[in-house]
Amino acid sequence: MKRLAALWLAAGLGAAPVAWAQGLPPAGPRLILVGDSTLAPRSGYGNALCARFQQVACLNLARGGRSSKSYRAEGLWATVLALLNERGPGDTRQHSLVLIQFGHNDQPGKPGRSTDLATEFGPNLAGYVAEARAAGAEVMLLTPLTRRSFRQGELDNDLRPWAEATLKLGAELGVPVLDLNALSAAAVCAMGQPAADTLAEAPPRFDRTHLGPRGAALFAQMVADELLRLRPDLAGARTLAEP
Repeated sequence: MKRLAALWLAAGLGAAPVAWAQGLPPAGPRLILVGDSTLAPRSGYGNALCARFQQVACLNLARGGRSSKSYRAEGLWATVLALLNERGPGDTRQHSLVLIQFGHNDQPGKPGRSTDLATEFGPNLAGYVAEARAAGAEVMLLTPLTRRSFRQGELDNDLRPWAEATLKLGAELGVPVLDLNALSAAAVCAMGQPAADTLAEAPPRFDRTHLGPRGAALFAQMVADELLRLRPDLAGARTLAEP
């Protein structure tokens, strides 16, 4: 419990979920978020997603600037595995669902982070899946959140190849995939550039990748809705009132 509380604080979340804090039986599996800045605290939608599932522990262990390679190389994945392998009363492990989203920093041009789409990205994700499953966890892959830049009136969804690779791997391994890239791209296309820009962090930190409060709320809701479609058993863990 002490280790879980420390990880909760390190994830940038202010308080434990209601059920955990009160010692009540969880309404579903513990959620663990793994990924890059678009999922991470402060710059992504992960904390807003956790706020929508307050009846279970939800740990946002995504970190900015990480790729499917560097997340492991920096020891962050080892922390996730240690958490998954912790034993509770009766030598049991807590039931966990690990949500994994990479792609942004796997793209070319990022020294120490970039991966080859054809030969490295898929195997990296497959390694996470295999090791999480070996630790008794369930896994769900998420395709990368779209960037929000338009060229001549069309959304430049340059992350779609990484989304397709994630979908292909999920089909091969029998892992459910939440196609956030397609869902977010459709939403951003419908908005157009001016409205999409309101989803960003405020200046001087403005860019068309990271998220401010409006963007975090929008995409967290999108992921929560799709997560419930794929995993209806989580319905009891969702907050009745949206944050």
